[in-house]
Amino acid sequence: MRILGIDPGLNITGYGCVDLKDSSSDLSEPRLVEAGVFRLSTQESMQQRLKQLHHDCRDLLAELKPDVMVVEQLFSHYRHVRTAILMGHARGVILLAGQLENVEIDELAATEVKKAITGHGHATKEQMQLAIMAQFRLEQPPSPPDVADALAIALCAARRRVTADRGS
Repeated sequence: MRILGIDPGLNITGYGCVDLKDSSSDLSEPRLVEAGVFRLSTQESMQQRLKQLHHDCRDLLAELKPDVMVVEQLFSHYRHVRTAILMGHARGVILLAGQLENVEIDELAATEVKKAITGHGHATKEQMQLAIMAQFRLEQPPSPPDVADALAIALCAARRRVTADRGS
C-alpha cells in the first residue's frame, strides 16, 4: 500500500510518500518513497496559487499513484482565524485533486501526528525533523520542516493501518 502525506500551505506545501508492505508480516515498517515541497509564488494572486497547487498535486498523484492520501486537518487558533481560512483554501484544492483522481482520502490532526512520531503532541518543528531523520535513517533532517511534517503524516497513517490490520 502506498500512502501520500500532505502538509498543506499556500506558500509551501509539503508531501511525503511511503510504501507499506503486507502488514501481517513483521517487516511492516513503512519505506520512504519520495518527499518534497510545492513552492508557490507569494507574488501571485490567491487564485493563481490555488490553481498551481491543484496542478502540482494532480501531477504528483498521477506520478506516485498512492492508494491513500492523508492530509493534515485544519487547526484554528482564535488569534489566527484568517490564517485558518486561507489554509482551508489550500486544503480544499488538495482534497479536490485527490477526489478527482479517485484516491482514498483520510485526515489526521497535527497533535495526533506529533504525539505518534515524537511522543509529544506539541513537538517543535525541529523535534519533528529529527524524529523523521531517525525514523528513515536520513543523513540530515528533512528541510524545509514541511517535508518532515508531510512524512510524519504518512508515517502515522501507515502505522495506524498496521495496528488496525493486526487488530482485525
